[in-house]
Amino acid sequence: MVPDVSTGSDTRGLIVYLFGPGRRDEHTDPHIVAAWDMAGAPDPGRDPTATYTQLAKRLDHHVDLRTRELGGKKPPRHVWHCPVRAAPGDRYLTDAEWAEVARRIVHAAGIAPEGDEKACRWIAVRHADDHIHLMATTVRADGRRPRTHHDGQRAQAECRKIEIEFGLRRLKSGDLTAPRTPTGAERAKAERQGQTVTARHWLREQAYAVAAAVRTEADYFTVLQSLGIKVKTRLGPETGDIIGYSLAAPGDTNAAGEPVWYGGSKLAPDLSINRLRERLPDQEVADHPRYVADPAAPWRHTTTAIHAAHTILASGDDAAAQGHLAAFGDALYNIASATTDPHRAELRAAAMAFNRARRSATRADHQAATALRKAAKELAYASNEPGGLAIALLFATVHLARAAAKWHEQRGHEQQAAAAEEALRHLQAGYQQAAAPVLADLTRRAPRAATARRYEQDVRATLPDHADRILADPAWTALTTTLAHAETAGHNPRRLLAEMGTQRELDSAEHPAEVLNWRITAQPNKRAQAARLQSTISGTSARSATPRPPAAPVATRPEERSRHR
Repeated sequence: MVPDVSTGSDTRGLIVYLFGPGRRDEHTDPHIVAAWDMAGAPDPGRDPTATYTQLAKRLDHHVDLRTRELGGKKPPRHVWHCPVRAAPGDRYLTDAEWAEVARRIVHAAGIAPEGDEKACRWIAVRHADDHIHLMATTVRADGRRPRTHHDGQRAQAECRKIEIEFGLRRLKSGDLTAPRTPTGAERAKAERQGQTVTARHWLREQAYAVAAAVRTEADYFTVLQSLGIKVKTRLGPETGDIIGYSLAAPGDTNAAGEPVWYGGSKLAPDLSINRLRERLPDQEVADHPRYVADPAAPWRHTTTAIHAAHTILASGDDAAAQGHLAAFGDALYNIASATTDPHRAELRAAAMAFNRARRSATRADHQAATALRKAAKELAYASNEPGGLAIALLFATVHLARAAAKWHEQRGHEQQAAAAEEALRHLQAGYQQAAAPVLADLTRRAPRAATARRYEQDVRATLPDHADRILADPAWTALTTTLAHAETAGHNPRRLLAEMGTQRELDSAEHPAEVLNWRITAQPNKRAQAARLQSTISGTSARSATPRPPAAPVATRPEERSRHR
């Protein structure tokens, strides 16, 4: 059961909507199921003589008194509105049951505490099987305003109790950090236009993807505009600095033909200008090169940073952990953008799913996650996808997503934990699609038996507690090929195995040889590094080609943007 609290100033306008046919004639039999006074509340849905105006005046009775006291000025946003919707699959609730739900929620929210004779006037209107609309005017009989601080959170907590008592589907509790859900009007508009997502949802995904790729605030707005998105900034009256912004999707207009604007914070809490500035510097950072000499470096750096983030999540520093989860959300967008293989769709889905897990009521320390965010942004300028390194990175994301789900679960962040689990499922699917052919190819190119026996001796010498499981792992043969490649690249296999074995607890690994394989794959080629260093020192190193701009974010390529043509 989901409550959705909002406030406004138009009593009669909301009544007209609640008792009207709906935007798509979806309202059937609108009527009042509960009210502050069933005898005193005119019901336009049941009484032919009752009018919208009569009901509005009865609801606004105390508002009018307060208005006179204020010299004709109405109290700000005095209309309280809270749709309460049953979860999909829930049983049919009778009018009497919905009436009980209504009374409990207005009590919990502070609108009409039980037994308070001077409480606000309210009604509960039912015009569909699966939900009601609570409406109240927030001026009490004594002229005071109700105590509605955290009303949405309190209404949500009451819904969790109602679900248990009514035998309904038990939903996960939130913490007021979820993005706003599209309104019924927004969903209806998308359906009329034949779109699968609303403009609000589409803009949110573009904003996240662009913020993940760019390096500065100025770049953020520039890239959004290059994608056809309209940008409107709000400037401070004294300094002239940007203090807010709004976005409008291409072709999304209202009845007057004007763009439909969505403020950054209305798309998601961490897309507000202040939250963005915590993650984006004011100017280009000098140590963020627009190109790198080693095309594999972005993939390797991101993999290393994700392994480090895994350690942070277990450190007990919640602020640093939350900062790394936000940076991991950025990394997922850039990994999807830089991937060209068929599993890209799963990576995109993982990035979108993880958005709910990237923030919580825990304030993030974004500075602590600078290394991960910097490494992830390098992927936006990576010139190619270096084979096994990309899969090693994807393998690391699977483990961090699992750790993120556990971290949120331990702290009671139910919605975030569920989102991380959903992202994990997509990442696992993407990993399986990408890794299977590569592991098969590594197995096919295994070194000769004598070399494999030498590597077996190295495993038994360096990782005796895990040796039997590693050697029995189906990925063992592929690991021998990877060890041969590493040895050719200048690594000592025995020393490398010992180092990799200490980086992750192999006891919990279902496939320890597979873990070691991707760990070793992510190690740099020592001989190539030495050659590049020597070339740089001698002044003969060749500059790489001009880097590509940040990859187009999710659903912005022409063939995927039909919704806004």
